[in-house]
Parts: sequence; structure tokens; C-alpha cells
Amino acid sequence: KLQFLYFIASKMLGAVTKMGRRMMSDVTVHSISSLYTMNEKIGAGNLGLIENAAVSFKDGQVVYVGASDAAPEGEKMIDGTGMVGVPGLVDCHTHTVHAGTRSEEFGKRLAGATYTEILEAGGGILCTVNATREATVEQLTATAKQRVARMLRRGVTTVEIKSGYGLTPQDELKMLKAAKACDDTVRVITTFLGAHTTPQEWRDNKAAYVDQVVNEQLPLVAPYSDAIDVYCDKGAFTLEEGIRILQAGKDLGLAIKAHSEQVAHTGIAAAASRMGAISVDHLERLDDDGIAAMKENNTVAVILPGAQVYLRDTSPPVTQLRENGIPIAVATDLNPGSSPVHDLWLCATLSCIVQGLTMEEALVGITRNAGRALGRADLGWIGEGSIADMSLQTPPPGEPPIMQSLLQHISGHTTSSVIRDGRVVV
Repeated sequence: KLQFLYFIASKMLGAVTKMGRRMMSDVTVHSISSLYTMNEKIGAGNLGLIENAAVSFKDGQVVYVGASDAAPEGEKMIDGTGMVGVPGLVDCHTHTVHAGTRSEEFGKRLAGATYTEILEAGGGILCTVNATREATVEQLTATAKQRVARMLRRGVTTVEIKSGYGLTPQDELKMLKAAKACDDTVRVITTFLGAHTTPQEWRDNKAAYVDQVVNEQLPLVAPYSDAIDVYCDKGAFTLEEGIRILQAGKDLGLAIKAHSEQVAHTGIAAAASRMGAISVDHLERLDDDGIAAMKENNTVAVILPGAQVYLRDTSPPVTQLRENGIPIAVATDLNPGSSPVHDLWLCATLSCIVQGLTMEEALVGITRNAGRALGRADLGWIGEGSIADMSLQTPPPGEPPIMQSLLQHISGHTTSSVIRDGRVVV
């Protein structure tokens, strides 16, 4: 099955000219010890492994993937000797735009308070809401750009960013504008999460707040959003409220996602899947009906080990998801409270240790399946038709250049180079 791929057609800017001379690419990464293309059509096994490999880019496209000795010369040549090549990573569930700190809340949880108790007492998300409302769009943008720049330096080239800490029409819009402004650093997919919690001023009239989300927030923010999400759970929104909000977003052309079955089972995973959700996320208390609906509707399961560890929670039913052929993605759930985790590689490792994924599943989970969780079939793999993103990872000292070295060791490897849209950005 091991083979290399030449894109020879002139429209693909192939590697060979009519005179038989190699065409110059913009960038060629050569001599990569182990390249995991995540493309079964190229290379060996499910991960599309090619050893001593090369990838070439021209005009923002992948124009060659294959054996290093046959690769075209590049105006810029990057030596991948002793390194692991992977597609640009995809963090498919984050709350990267926010203001304020919740370090005091961490101490309360260590002392025994539960996430729901803190939320119902006016803390948790509501604490972040107050700080985010007070911040300007410029302030939110500045801190968010710092966060995504750190992600980029670990090889993450695509980040989903949710709103949900504004909870008024203008504050939700402010958050999404800040998220969009980060697109010059990483590729940003935006998700509207006005139904994250009920703000303090609407606590006595949640139905009116749901009306505001549907009738005021959604029409305003839809042009800045790729998807809609809802937090349907104990202390948040009911199943009926969640369905109404998701349907309103779907009617405006937004993809559907849902925070599902995290603290208590509500049935939102099954309902959202049957509405055509591209992903349902968290899933610690997913039931058989939810699994059946996800399987039937090709919904991606997004698991969030950072939140599970910080909340000392139970694991999603990974074995049943695997047995039913449901694609599993892994994300950081980066947020200031329940998952202040900035490193997607760490979450991949934790997904193996505390949630039961294999290392192969974890790598697929932060690449190709994470792209699927965003409705983007072009993300998280390398080949004809993919985006032109990849990174080179240097394994921990003394470890071989294979993906297992990257996942076994926490923070042991370093990112040598990152390419986004065919350009070297790190």
C-alpha cells in the first residue's frame, strides 16, 4: 500500500516540467523520518505513514506527497531528518475568547465544591461573563491572539472558538468579532453559544432570555458564526429549550453542535444528532439512544479530557463509541474554569490515559476527525484536496521519530516548523 503521490497535471502545479526538469515549489519539507498523512490513500496503514518522506507546497496547495528523493526542489527547503511530520492539528472545541480569571474557583473545587454548585451560586461561567462584558473587543482580541499564537507554536493551525460569555446581543457579537480577528494567526471556525447559561439579570425569567437568544442575538451574530451550540444540562438549558435554540440557528444556515450529557443526561446528544448535528461534545453520560442516533446520523463524538480531569468526572463511553463506528475527536475545551488547558498534545495523551483511546485514535482525534467535527473534510490530513497545513515535531531526547514518542511523553517534544496554507509560519 505504501506509495507516493505525484500531482503532475499543470493545473496542480506538478513536480515535473515538459523538459523533465523538476518544477520549483514554494516550500519543500524533505527527509521527514516519519510522515503521518492521516490519508489512507497515501502511505501505510490507517495513519498513512511514509518514511523518509517529503511534502511540497506551491500557491497555497499541496503539490507533492511522497518519497523524499523524488520531491521537487523548493525555494525554501526544510530538513525533516529525525522529525515526525503531521498535518496541521485541529482544536475543535474551545472557549478561547474570554476575560478575567477563575483561579479562586479552582481552589473551591479542590475543597469539594462541584461545578454545578459553583454555577448555581452565581460563579463559574457567570464570573467570566461579568469580566468579558467589561472588556473591550480590542482587549479580548489581544489576549485571544496570545492564546492562539501559543497553540500555533505547538502545531495547531485550526481552532474552533465559541462565544458564550457575553450573553447579550452586543457582547456576544463582540466576542465573535474578537474570534474572527484571530484568523490571521490560526484558521478560526466560530460558534455562537449564547445559550451557555442564563445571565444573572434573567435568572427569574429564563424563558424571556431564550426568546432573546432566538429573536435578538441570533439574527445579529449569524453573519459572524459558522455554527450554533447550546449547553443543555443541569443548571443550564432544558432539552426543549436546547432544541428550539438549535433549530433557530439551523434555520439561519448554521451548523449544529451541542454540549451534551456532561453533568446530567438530558437527551440532547440524540436530539441534536437527529437534527443533523456535526458534533456532540463532552458525552460523559451518553446513553444507548444517543449512541444510536449519532451512528445513524454520522455525528462526531468530541471528547474533552481536560474537563474530565479538572472536574474529576467519569469517562465518556469510548468502548461503545468505538464498537459503533462513531468517529471520535479530541479537543482542549480551553476555558478559564473547567478546562484551562492550552495544549492539544496534552489532551491527546490524556485521552489515552483517562478515556481509553489508543494512540492511533488520539492522533486521528486531533487531526482528521477534529476536522469532521467542524464540518470540514479538508482539515487534518495531507494530500490532494486537503488544506496545505502541516508541522514538524522533534521527539523527546533519545526517543525515536515516531508518533508514539509524541503521545507517550507529556511536553517532551518540540515543534520545529509549522506550515499554514503553504506558508511557513513557525
